[in-house]
Amino acid sequence: MSVKHPVIAITGSSGAGTSTVTKTFQHIFRREGINAAVVEGDSFHRHDRKAMKAAMAEAQKTGNNHFSHFGLDANLIDELENLFRTYGETGTGRRRYYLHNDEEAAPYKQESGTFTPWQELPAGTDMLFYEGLHGAVVTQQYNVAKHADLRIGVVPIINLEWTQKLHRDKRARGYSTEAVVDTILRRMPDYVNYICPQFSETHVNFQRVPTVDTSNPFISRDIPTPDESFVVIRFANPKGIDFPYLLSMIHDSFMSRPNIIVIPGGKMELAMQLIFTPMILRLMENRRRAMAI
Repeated sequence: MSVKHPVIAITGSSGAGTSTVTKTFQHIFRREGINAAVVEGDSFHRHDRKAMKAAMAEAQKTGNNHFSHFGLDANLIDELENLFRTYGETGTGRRRYYLHNDEEAAPYKQESGTFTPWQELPAGTDMLFYEGLHGAVVTQQYNVAKHADLRIGVVPIINLEWTQKLHRDKRARGYSTEAVVDTILRRMPDYVNYICPQFSETHVNFQRVPTVDTSNPFISRDIPTPDESFVVIRFANPKGIDFPYLLSMIHDSFMSRPNIIVIPGGKMELAMQLIFTPMILRLMENRRRAMAI
């Protein structure tokens, strides 16, 4: 953790909605004039798309049918931890981009599914913002979480998460239902061992809960809309959180536990603005004071 060079980490599995949360933070950064270095978790995958397929096939030959991006071996966790630590100490570090599709790849004149070369982060940034799978991972070998000043989990209930992934992968990536289901099953051990435990390391969790039937996500025709859901917001430490203010600003919200507020799904972005703007400004004020010493 760092006062001069704070690190914010958004963590959640594929299809959880972390990209939507990232857009909200970008609005805050733009409005408050904050220059954040943005790092995408996919850029820390160990293999590009073709190499990952080969690595999966090789793992299957040895009886490992669960090799996935959710696990540690398929990612450069040491590089990620080093980035968080180095940025916190010096405000510098390296990043690259994973090019998901042809549109992203075109400016770099590369194939989709490949990485850009590593490059230094821009100089003079105010903070580091990470969004990906392993921003709060803690194991016997790694402790990425301890280097992040603000850790946020995004975790829809599992059936909703699967519904979102099915729709995204089928529509945006052209996968069949069978292929998506195979991916879900292959990732399950790593989901349990490495994704879920991170939500005990976060400062704030956002869990979307639908109010419509998602009991069989594999036949769902539509993703439940925000207005068809609630969001459960859990604070690891509720000290300093102005719950009366949040309840007054977010209509139809209520407290379910002393550290949990439940809000209508359509108010999630508003809640994030209300919750995280003061937190970010506090990090910036602490940074300003530390830099002045």
